[in-house]
Amino acid sequence: MNDLQTLRAALAPDEPSREVVDRSRHRLQNRIHGGRASRRRTGWLVTGAAIATAAAAAVAIAAMPAAPVDAPPVRTVSGQEILLAAATAAERSPEGSGTYWHVKVDGAAASSGYEYWIKPDGQSWMRGVKTGGKVTPMKKPSAAPFSMAAVDLTLEQLRALPTDPVALKAWIAEALKRSDARTSAGPLTASDREKAAFQALISLVSTLPAKPEVRATAFRMIAGYPGVQNLGTVPGGQGLLLPEGERLVVDPETGRVNGTSVFITLDGAVYKVADPAGARVDAEWTKTLPA
Repeated sequence: MNDLQTLRAALAPDEPSREVVDRSRHRLQNRIHGGRASRRRTGWLVTGAAIATAAAAAVAIAAMPAAPVDAPPVRTVSGQEILLAAATAAERSPEGSGTYWHVKVDGAAASSGYEYWIKPDGQSWMRGVKTGGKVTPMKKPSAAPFSMAAVDLTLEQLRALPTDPVALKAWIAEALKRSDARTSAGPLTASDREKAAFQALISLVSTLPAKPEVRATAFRMIAGYPGVQNLGTVPGGQGLLLPEGERLVVDPETGRVNGTSVFITLDGAVYKVADPAGARVDAEWTKTLPA
């Protein structure tokens, strides 16, 4: 059984086992007969309808959360299991194709949302508060238009990322060391780079056109961090609380991230959503650019 099948089984409502039903039926029959196997049968003629009613009642009793001995154990799905199931689904998902990589975030920078389109050659368009809600081309194409938390990449570099977790971790760490990104306090510190590396993994599973195998690796690497918590079912999938306080909404059936509390803007800035519910995110290839 793979991660996705395990998760499906854990999230499915539990039915009473055959053993529980039989035990409950036997207990009910004992009550009907006074609880004594040797009691005389005179006056205890039970019709077929009564037997059927008793059987139905036994099933009902078995389904009720009565005595702890009869109740099946409650299966709690961990945040790690959700991420691992999403990794399995992401690995099997199609890559998609199109002219523009389109990212839309609702409930973040403005009520109308924030979105951008990127062509592999570096041309890009944006719509948001700064553009008055209109699709506006960026003045200068970027040589490396895809941002991964302080690291800018071309589409070719993004698609060439390693799928081995150790190699991917090393690649991100080395890229961050060579990055010229700065904070308000100056160059990136070791702590800054550690946070940026984690945000890079979030970007790979949510807003970057990474290969399915790379997205799956990033999901598994996030699952390896301690403190990942399952917040339960929310619109769009399962809510997750991550170690640094970030939140994701993950659909383990499709391997898609449908919500996030942190994302990288078109100009490479890290944007954190104040709303505890995060923001809805959609990222996919498209063949059309809105007028």
